Amino acid sequence: MPLLDHFHAPLHPTHRWEAFHARWAVAIADALNIILPERFFAETQVHLGSHIEADVVEFEHLHPKNGSIGGVTTAKYAPPRPILSFSALVENDVTVEVTDRDRDARVAGVIELLSPGNKDREEARRGFAAKMANYLRIGAGLMVIDVVTSRSGTPHEELVSILKLPDGCRLRTDTGLSAVSYQPIQTAEIPIVQVWHEPLTLGVALPTMPLGVRGFGPVPIELEESYMEACQRSRLV
Repeated sequence: MPLLDHFHAPLHPTHRWEAFHARWAVAIADALNIILPERFFAETQVHLGSHIEADVVEFEHLHPKNGSIGGVTTAKYAPPRPILSFSALVENDVTVEVTDRDRDARVAGVIELLSPGNKDREEARRGFAAKMANYLRIGAGLMVIDVVTSRSGTPHEELVSILKLPDGCRLRTDTGLSAVSYQPIQTAEIPIVQVWHEPLTLGVALPTMPLGVRGFGPVPIELEESYMEACQRSRLV
C-alpha cells in the first residue's frame, strides 16, 4: 500500500504517530523472528525520556551479592550544591534490536524508526547521529527509516558531519524521506561500512531493505509488508 503522511491531516492528530510507531516496530520484530536463526531474536526496545532505569547501586541493593537481605547500613551521601544545571536531551525511541544469544546477548542489528523528536533540534539530530555512529563502531548492522514529514534534515547528513566523511558520502532525496541501511564489515585491508539507500515518497509502496546482522549476514526486511500490517491493525485502511 502507499506510504501515508502520519504527521499532517487527515491522519494527524486523530491517529497518534507514537501508537502507530510502536505497532510498526512490533510488526518488523515479528517478521524478523520468523526468518532469523534460533541463536538470534528480535524485540522492540522502548526508551522514554521520562523513564529512569534502575542503576547499578539500586540493583545491588535489591539483589545483594551475598544473597542476604541484610547488610551494613551506610549513611546516604548528600553531594554539595551543584554549580549549574541545564536541560537534558530527552529521547523517546521505539527501536527494533536483534540480539545474539551465542555472543553474550550482544546487539547484532538495529532498526530505528525516526520520530519528530529525533529531528527537532540541532542537538537532537546530532545526538541521534552519535547513537548511529556507536552502533556502527561495535559492528552492529543498522537501518534508519525516516517517514517524518513534519521536520527537515536527515540523520545520514548528520552522521557524515560528525564522522567528518567526504562530501561524496552524502545522500540526498527530493522528498527528505528515506530508508538507509548500514553494514560494517571487515575486509582484508580495512574495516568498511556498506550503505544501501532508498528514497521514500508519499503515495508509493515501501521497498525491501537489507539489515546486516553481525555474526550472520544481511537479511531482507520487507518494509511494505510490516507497514501494511501496522496500518491494518491501526485501522488506517
